[in-house]
Amino acid sequence: MSESTNGLELHPLVTSLAEQIRTCRTALPDLSPLAVDPAFEEISGMLDGETLFIRNELHQCLGLRKLHLEIARLGMGLQILHCVFFPDPRFDLPVFGADIVASKAGISAAIVDLSPVCNALPEAVSQPLSALQLPPFQQVRDLPAWGTIFSPYVKFIRPVDQQEETWFVDLVADYLNILRQAILATAPDALDSLPTIDRHQGQLSYCRQQKRNDKTRRVLEKAFGSAWADRYIEDMLFDDPPPLL
Repeated sequence: MSESTNGLELHPLVTSLAEQIRTCRTALPDLSPLAVDPAFEEISGMLDGETLFIRNELHQCLGLRKLHLEIARLGMGLQILHCVFFPDPRFDLPVFGADIVASKAGISAAIVDLSPVCNALPEAVSQPLSALQLPPFQQVRDLPAWGTIFSPYVKFIRPVDQQEETWFVDLVADYLNILRQAILATAPDALDSLPTIDRHQGQLSYCRQQKRNDKTRRVLEKAFGSAWADRYIEDMLFDDPPPLL
């Protein structure tokens, strides 16, 4: 069955990547759903005369405080898949992120990364990432100005055909499998330990950098108003990790 939002079918890459993420998600240890604010679970608004529909899924698991999958659609055109898995700061783990931007013209952007929350990725992540055989994507895109948060292994591309779209979905699965193996191999540090405090600060910085994406804020403000957009970005998209007790 094709993925849909508000009864409309999505681009096949959005559908296949969402299915891949959900499949990989079920393999994570101690997975459980997180409650979604009813105001944010399924959202409808109007933007330039077209319906903007957003659906959110939230989970948590061992080592990860929040697993967020968002799928959005504007009318019959723009479609976005946005996925971020935030680590529990007690664990030396990266932030997983994957995004797709699709339109009637095709896929304009596809990005995946395991991003460090401090200065460098843990060896349990960097070593298998460096060993991956990467697909020969033809169109590699430049990172945005705020993209200093990404790792050297970030892949930001514009797939040129269905073969490259399949490669991208498989690559996301590879990154998620590396994350799962790292979770299983990583023991938590104490809540008041220096490494935990450093990772907490690093994740705060990651979230601040992501909030610099003014394009997302402008779209949400236009459809739902500035107060709602601020709350959605602060509480749903890039919420700060809970304070350390």
